[in-house]
Amino acid sequence: MNKDQYEEFVMSLIVQAGQTRSMLMTAIREAKNGNFDEADSLVKNASLSLKEAHQIQTKLIEYDEGEGKLPVHIVMVHAQDHLMNAVLMMDLATEIIDLRKTVSQ
Repeated sequence: MNKDQYEEFVMSLIVQAGQTRSMLMTAIREAKNGNFDEADSLVKNASLSLKEAHQIQTKLIEYDEGEGKLPVHIVMVHAQDHLMNAVLMMDLATEIIDLRKTVSQ
C-alpha cells in the first residue's frame, strides 16, 4: 500500500464514520418528533455506512498484519476515534429511538 492509498483509506474511514454519526443524530431528532419511519430509515442507512467503515478498517488491519507495516499518524488516530464514536452512537441511537417508541405508545 502506497502513501496515497493509505491516505485515501484513512480519509474514507473518517467520512464513513462521520456520515454514520450525522445520520444517527438526525434519526434521534426524527424520533423525538415522532417520525419513527424516518428514524428507522436513517438508522438503516447509518448501519450501511458503518459497515463500510468497518470494511475499510478491516482492510487496513489485514494489510498491517500486526507487524507495523502502516505508520500510525495523528490522522489515523483521528479516524479510529471517529469510528469508535460512530459505533457507540449506533448503540445509543437505537436505544434512544426504542425508548421514544415505547413512550409514545
